[in-house]
Amino acid sequence: MSRHTNLPPVIGFSAFSGTGKTTLLKKIIVLLRERDIRLAVIKHAHHDFEIDHPGKDSFELRKADAYQMLISSGKRTA
Repeated sequence: MSRHTNLPPVIGFSAFSGTGKTTLLKKIIVLLRERDIRLAVIKHAHHDFEIDHPGKDSFELRKADAYQMLISSGKRTA
């Protein structure tokens, strides 16, 4: 398989609610940011949502210094 250097790497996480995905991703974000690597997070939601509320995944991932944050559900993208 050839590697296209102009395309950003993509990593995906999928698991049941409450299994530690956000906790793991926050740690990965911190490690990558310490290495001056910028990254973006895309989070899918199965429900309606508000963004940037303390304690919510989107808030926590931005607080961990993700460069961009996108959250999407069947009704809304932010």
